[in-house]
Amino acid sequence: MTDKSKFDQYDHAVTEGFIRANDALTGLPAYLGIRITGGSPGTMQAQMEVRKEFLTPFGNAHGGIVTALCDHILGCVCYPLMKRGQWAATTEFKVNLLAPVNTGTLVADAQVITMTRTIAVVRIDVSNDGRLACIAQGTVLIRDPKPT
Repeated sequence: MTDKSKFDQYDHAVTEGFIRANDALTGLPAYLGIRITGGSPGTMQAQMEVRKEFLTPFGNAHGGIVTALCDHILGCVCYPLMKRGQWAATTEFKVNLLAPVNTGTLVADAQVITMTRTIAVVRIDVSNDGRLACIAQGTVLIRDPKPT
């Protein structure tokens, strides 16, 4: 469980900005249809519809699809806690795929477990229509902008 009092700052406007930007996404998050749906200090939620083109010949969503959702929210959850201008980069994460996914909606709940000036550790639970389908934990590197 995230202790929301342990974060020095939380900028709700950043979370709201992610939500407003859902329709302006580009690249892989846009292709996958990942949508940030909410957040609070140290938490963020996202969802993604499972589409036919995400399925393997066996009828289950490819693990890379679920993993991409985890990687996306792994970094996003940090931004409302960071200083403006800083950037976050995933350095590693582990994924446990717990149940097959073949239809419905994937919902990712991210929680910042700990965060320092330079790193954050984040846990993500992904459910599929109410059933836990994946858990992940990763480390994010936090960097200040390069001097100009």
